[in-house]
Amino acid sequence: MSKVAIVTGAGSGVGRAVAIGLLNAGYRTVLAGRRESELRGTAELAGGESLVVPTDVTDPAAVEALFAATEKAYGRLDLLFNNAGRGTPAVPIDELPLETWRAVIDLNLNGAFYCARAAFGMMRRQNPGGGRIINNGSISAHVPRPFQAAYTATKHAITGLTRQIALDGRPLNIVCGQVDIGNADTPMTVRMKEGALQADLTTAVEPVMDPKHVADAVLYMDGLPLEANVLFMTVMANGMPYAGRG
Repeated sequence: MSKVAIVTGAGSGVGRAVAIGLLNAGYRTVLAGRRESELRGTAELAGGESLVVPTDVTDPAAVEALFAATEKAYGRLDLLFNNAGRGTPAVPIDELPLETWRAVIDLNLNGAFYCARAAFGMMRRQNPGGGRIINNGSISAHVPRPFQAAYTATKHAITGLTRQIALDGRPLNIVCGQVDIGNADTPMTVRMKEGALQADLTTAVEPVMDPKHVADAVLYMDGLPLEANVLFMTVMANGMPYAGRG
């Protein structure tokens, strides 16, 4: 029987690319996100068996409903790609509205936690037990861009969440890893091609990469047996300022 996966933020960008990659690889894939029309658009771009479940991951009840729908449809869960997230305009920390800070924390961190928590519980209960959680980190989980306090804080926190789940899941055959993405060509990175703010506060055009490479990375990570784990993988556009950032 083919594996069952949930992809959050599956309606666009990296989430869409990964969902399409999983579907084309034969996964029964649950597409989660806020916009049903975009999720259905993802399903139409790929073959395979998909289930569209409109979900706001900042709502714990909606997350519970997502995992209940998955269990009802497929009886188990083998992979969660924990991807839903957002950024903010670049502003100094004292100009960042508190409501924006809270919204980013709620989606990027709380939403990721709610989904990981539900996946962990389902993987713990099912028979055979176990599964894999892959969190979408970022180059910003390692080094920040200027004036991105909320995004950087959440992505550093995702790294801690990944490590904790990986540790706590060991005796349960629940594996957790993180893919740190740099400049995948999505709506979130349009500004990279137009000119992104650098550490010295100059602006420079940065290279981007096809998000399909992220899908390939996720497929590789989940292709390993549960006795093995890629704890962290960085997939980035060659030439982007990471090793030399700052």
